[in-house]
Amino acid sequence: MSSLNQIPRRIILGPGPSSAHPRVLKALSSPVMGYLDPDYFSIIEEVEGLLKDTFKTSQRAFAIAGSGSAGMEAGFSSLLEEGDKILICENGHFCERMVLMAKRLKLNVLTLNVEWGTAIDPVQVNEILKQHNDVKMVSSIHAETSTGVMNPIKQISEISHQNGALFMVDCVTSLAGSEFRFDDWDIDYAYSGSQKCLASPPGLSPVAISNRALSTIEKRKTLPSSWYLDLSLIADYWGIEHKAHHTAPVNMIYGLRESLKLVFEEGLEVRWKRHKKLASALKKGLISMGLSLPINSKIALDQLTVIEIPDGVNDEEFRLNLLRKYLIEIGRGLGRFQGKIWRVGLMGESCVPANVFALLQAFEELLSQTGHEFKKGDSLATASKILSETSPLPY
Repeated sequence: MSSLNQIPRRIILGPGPSSAHPRVLKALSSPVMGYLDPDYFSIIEEVEGLLKDTFKTSQRAFAIAGSGSAGMEAGFSSLLEEGDKILICENGHFCERMVLMAKRLKLNVLTLNVEWGTAIDPVQVNEILKQHNDVKMVSSIHAETSTGVMNPIKQISEISHQNGALFMVDCVTSLAGSEFRFDDWDIDYAYSGSQKCLASPPGLSPVAISNRALSTIEKRKTLPSSWYLDLSLIADYWGIEHKAHHTAPVNMIYGLRESLKLVFEEGLEVRWKRHKKLASALKKGLISMGLSLPINSKIALDQLTVIEIPDGVNDEEFRLNLLRKYLIEIGRGLGRFQGKIWRVGLMGESCVPANVFALLQAFEELLSQTGHEFKKGDSLATASKILSETSPLPY
């Protein structure tokens, strides 16, 4: 088996991870400190403050060691007990993961299933909650990466609380790339990932938790099923007393701190607008190439564009050619969409004009070899026009 002596460079335009800024990579190589070192406590206190600003909350925020799935499991296992009833809004692959995880934890799972590629309807959420007045928590994904759909979590949150339920949100893809307001939208628990619009390497799950949710953990009849992912214990480590829990991923926190600094040097709202603007240029460039974008523009993500694979184009061969000839990585379809779509991500450091043009150029060259008919150069001209019509980008 051959080994890589040098890690190859990639233009990462898949559903995650995204590229990391050189400052983040440099921070990762800083000297290791002990996780109970007073100077390290100063660092995590700074990180908590930056995360609060990113989530837009005055309540608690910290980072869990693990991917976004760790954040998901921490929420289920800490906020709910065996037999508790949960309503999971299901409209994609990662919603299905929620269901699988909740069932493993022996929760009483209700699902609202809607067609993949469409958004959750808050009216239907309300109808189910009226029929089941003992639902303890509702969960939804904000930006469903498998389908490219944005769900109306502000409205779902309001309906959840009107019916006496907590509300948990997956914002793995949306945080720092789309508008997200933890306090204003009255969310109880939200988990994200370090590797997407935050543009830090994979390995951390930033979370925010409401005082109401923390109080729910304190009132449990049984201990959370996971010691490692017990949100109350993790919160204690990140709190004033810094009570020892597990060994913290010190250098990963260095990297996250640097990525959060970059977010606010740019400006959080400016960052949201950057993702929207570049998404518009990419989408319209693809459409001018005769490609179909099946997700309704009113609910389509900015961070991730879903493209219907044209007839006569081999999915795997096309993606492999992109990778080998142009060093561009895009995502394949998952679950029900496997073999039917491509997923192109513009997230964090990967969300720059040069990547939009590189992808459109590569698509033009490869699709022209498959017999797909379009006017060469139109996609690049379309994207360029859109980017020149509005205010300059911060990049």
